[in-house]
Amino acid sequence: MEWVNFLIAVGAYLLGSIPSGFLVARARGVDITKVGSGNIGATNAFRVLGKTAGTLVLLADALKGFLAVRVLPELFATAPLESQGMLAGLCVILGHNYTCWLKFKGGKGIATSAGVLLALTPLGLAWALGTWILVFLITRYVSVASLVAALILPFSVWFCGGTNGMIVLTSVFSALAIYKHQANIQRLLNGTESRFISKKKIPH
Repeated sequence: MEWVNFLIAVGAYLLGSIPSGFLVARARGVDITKVGSGNIGATNAFRVLGKTAGTLVLLADALKGFLAVRVLPELFATAPLESQGMLAGLCVILGHNYTCWLKFKGGKGIATSAGVLLALTPLGLAWALGTWILVFLITRYVSVASLVAALILPFSVWFCGGTNGMIVLTSVFSALAIYKHQANIQRLLNGTESRFISKKKIPH
């Protein structure tokens, strides 16, 4: 069992470490770590590469989370446990946030977390996603929408009847998201945070 869990954890981390945003940008001749916010996530991809590339990065990052939970436990365990799906979910997000391919500097894990939640708790995701959309439409700040959605996530899972383990896991997801948004929080306090505006892709 220990080896199975180890393989799931490592496999999920490596899957999460695939820097989707960096690769999509590089294919277009852009180093996304040096433009915009410098983040490899979907929001920065939307801003500096355009809607098509941004959507591709968003879907790729979410797919990493979904596949880690749905495929890896089935691949390595003869009778997958819910806890192994949760382990895969945590490790794929850590891989995305701290990718070994970019000196452990990655994204903020929002899209990847959404993919994980889709596999583990679709109803919890629906509540969090609904909150994200509402807050974004009101404020036009991706960071504010992500932070509010992260904060209500454990409560939405509890409200939907999630297990204690799932509530703890989503609380960890929430803490990771808030930690990765430290710079955004500081800019919000300073009044310098940028509202979301999708731009045309950078010419090359």
